[in-house]
Amino acid sequence: MSSTYNLYGGELSYFTRKLEAALIFYGLDFENQDKNTNDPSVIESRSGTHQVPVLQTPENWMIGDTTPIMHLLDARVPHRRMFPTGPLGILTQIIEEYFDEWIARTMVHYRWHYPRSAEFASMKMAGGNKDIAQRVKTWGPKACRATGTDSDIQQKAAEDEYTRILEMMELQLQETPYLLGDRPCAVDCVVLGSLRAHTNMDPDPKETTAKFKRVVAWSEGGADNWDGSGLLAPFPESTPFARFILAEMESTYQPYVIGNQSAQVAGAKAFHAAIYGEDVSFLSRPYPEKSRQMIVDRINNALPAEEQQQVLDWLREVDLAYSFAG
Repeated sequence: MSSTYNLYGGELSYFTRKLEAALIFYGLDFENQDKNTNDPSVIESRSGTHQVPVLQTPENWMIGDTTPIMHLLDARVPHRRMFPTGPLGILTQIIEEYFDEWIARTMVHYRWHYPRSAEFASMKMAGGNKDIAQRVKTWGPKACRATGTDSDIQQKAAEDEYTRILEMMELQLQETPYLLGDRPCAVDCVVLGSLRAHTNMDPDPKETTAKFKRVVAWSEGGADNWDGSGLLAPFPESTPFARFILAEMESTYQPYVIGNQSAQVAGAKAFHAAIYGEDVSFLSRPYPEKSRQMIVDRINNALPAEEQQQVLDWLREVDLAYSFAG
């Protein structure tokens, strides 16, 4: 049996590049594959999803959803796991969740609200075919409306939020080679995904990212040179970058995900949340609730009682108990 993994996705896909970063950190043999030239219907049927990425394992499984994939790979390569065990693993997954389910909207905004970036991305996705590119571009505004970046207020706030993240990354990378310490974790994977697929790729956000020299060097290969050594900063202190993200989550991710949870329970197609002083409409979606529930289940079922209590106490201290404490 081959030991090679096949990664079906796209160069401009946030979550494909996230999983690509993880595969590099795991030290696994893998090949990037173009889904569209490998019978997409078979890949979608076998994986149960039309989304990318899909990972084909050496035993010929086809699986989607980056976070569960990384938990699987953690079990296979435990000395290079991207989610630590215990309370530190919960902290890591919560910060990863912010980038998965909240900052993804900023990536969508940058790509589709700026004509130059929309043209660049659509043509690249379409392989230079202008007719296909035009169809791709029609998806962008719908995605922006669904994720709440229609208004000028939200667009500016999202960009300001991302600039603050870049500033904190630049500072953190002066102190440690990775965002949560001296070795990579799932947070580094998703942040690298955002840089490599979007903000150090698309022409408009790249002008902002270019101002942060350490971040750019880290994105363009500097992060990949991990020898397998090092430790993450301990729970609950973690790093300044981690503490900054947790503080950001309380007023952005949290009202969004709790509003989505309520909408899912009610069977509503949309909901409103107060974000950056504005009442914002969002599409109600099953996956953010599923993803949030993964963390709740891990707290409730994967920790011994003493560690579970440590996590619950910490969630109250960082004002995120409303999201994850039950």
